[in-house]
Amino acid sequence: MSEEPQAYGIAKILAALPHRYPLLLVDKVVKLDLGEQIHAVKAVTFNEQFFQGHFPGRPIMPGVLQIEALAQAAGILAVETLELAGSGKLVYFMAIEEAKFRAPVEPGCLLDLKVAFVQKRSRVCKFRGEASVEGKVTCEVQFTAMIADAPKED
Repeated sequence: MSEEPQAYGIAKILAALPHRYPLLLVDKVVKLDLGEQIHAVKAVTFNEQFFQGHFPGRPIMPGVLQIEALAQAAGILAVETLELAGSGKLVYFMAIEEAKFRAPVEPGCLLDLKVAFVQKRSRVCKFRGEASVEGKVTCEVQFTAMIADAPKED
């Protein structure tokens, strides 16, 4: 199913993901190999809300947000691979495994997000993700996600 690798700007990212500010953590897709892997980027700026409290005087991006950024990149990979854009389907975490944090992520850097399929089924997918800054790994994780309908509004 692999086609020519693609790059995405913010408009295509917004079409693929339901996330919006302040929780949209993917700014650009550098390369998307459908059915295989994605390389996306998060521009980490001092204006991020979480830096106000994490930590005053020593701003560091929380590790859980690095995992969320990787999950959002995986969401784009899954939505585009399975042709779910516009379907109303959402990609939900089911499990986070083997999370390791290797180095701090500070304001002013570009966080590279690389995610690949480990296993792909119609409703459940496993991924392996790695975040890095200038080639230095900051976070690595494996996670499982479920593709499901959005909750119904009452």
